[in-house]
Parts: sequence; C-alpha cells; structure tokens
Amino acid sequence: MTSIDLNADLGEGFGRWELTDDEQLLSVVTSANVACGFHAGDAATMRRVCEQAAERGVRIGAQVSYRDLAGFGRRAMDVPPDELAAEVAYQIGALEVFARAAGTRVSYVKPHGALYNRVVHDGEQAGAVVDGVLLADATLPVLGLPGSRLLDLAAKAGLPTVTEAFADRAYTDGGTLVPRGQEGAVVTDPDTVVERSLGLARDGVVTAHSGTRIEVRARSLCLHGDTPGAVELARRVRERLTASGILVAAFA
Repeated sequence: MTSIDLNADLGEGFGRWELTDDEQLLSVVTSANVACGFHAGDAATMRRVCEQAAERGVRIGAQVSYRDLAGFGRRAMDVPPDELAAEVAYQIGALEVFARAAGTRVSYVKPHGALYNRVVHDGEQAGAVVDGVLLADATLPVLGLPGSRLLDLAAKAGLPTVTEAFADRAYTDGGTLVPRGQEGAVVTDPDTVVERSLGLARDGVVTAHSGTRIEVRARSLCLHGDTPGAVELARRVRERLTASGILVAAFA
C-alpha cells in the first residue's frame, strides 16, 4: 500500500499571539514541525505543543530557522556557517527538552522559510545545517526538497533523509518552490490543493506554475497551518488520501 506522511508547521505563536490551530491540526497530521523560538514560538508554546503531540502519537520535528522573529524567518540572511550550525543545534536542543518532558523525543529536523529555500542551492548554508544536526543528534532524519543540496550533504554525512512536497505551494519547472513574493506562489483554492495532494502522494507528480507536469517524489506532504481554513483543508486532504487507498502514517 502506498503511504504518505502529513506534516504541518505548528507552534508558530509567540506570547499571547497565536497563528496556528495546533490542537486541531494535531488531530489530522502525523508529524509536527514545531517552531523553536527563532522565527516563532516561545518556551511555553513549545512545551504545550510537545505535550499535545505526545498525547496524540504525533511525531515531533524541530523546525529550525534563521534568527528572524520580526520577519517570521522569511527574510534572506547571511549567517556565518559556524554560527548557523550552533543556532541549529541550539534550537533542536531546546525543543528536545520539552519533547522528553512529554515522554517522547525530537524525531527529525526541517528548516523553515528563507533557510529552507536557501539550502536547496547553497552548499555552505546547507552544510552548516547538517553540522548543526550532527552536533545535536547524529541519528536525526532531515526533511527537505528532493534534489536539494541539504539532502545531498545530509546523506553524505550519514544522516537519514526524507523528501518532502507541498500541495499548497507552486513549483517551478525545475522542482523548486516559486518564491512567495511572486504571484501565484501559494495555491489557495481548496479543491485544487486536495487534488494536488492526491497526485503527489499517489503518482509523484504535480502541475508546475507554468502548467508543465513535473515529477516530485516525496515521503512527506506539508500542509501549512497558517493559511485560512487550514484545519478543514487538512481534514479534506487526509480524507481524500484515505478514500483513495493511501495510508496516512509517519515516515519510517
């Protein structure tokens, strides 16, 4: 049976400000990318999300980012490799404290926003992320875009790698994500997102921004938690996948 992991970015609040409906999304997804305080999230939020994920049997991942609270981690930055590696390890370690307190552990690492896009092509920044993961825990899988420098360098360093796809983001013909600043970068029609999810999970293909069908083979599918109607959309995606005979389960 074909299977796919569903992941979502969670814990992206700060203090009294909340962005994602973490509790409801945790009833749908199988993996939770938890913000670690650099682009969003604070200690209390991290602890709460870890406890809720553990209660529901949802796998916890560290969503590491550039240090950019004001820009939500979506602004381009040039961080020295040694500094970036230390900050990646720091974020993983902080989340691990709360995961262990909840009776579980951090199970994977996924970069966020500008860092995620940067490490697709930038070998130096990708290498720094890998070094940070190795510093924190040399057994942690790394989630990333198929064909990215990040996954290539992670595999060479002996880290498990997991390919990821996005149903609600537009793709270039080369298989990378269309930058958020460009028109049409985010797919907003719910029916289209549901059908793209099925195509990615079942066939490993998606229609690029140009209209060309491209191959995107992934073991995990990301559902953004900060889009309008995110919870209902996530439920529709999971129901459509299950009805089509696809097992929704955390990646092995």
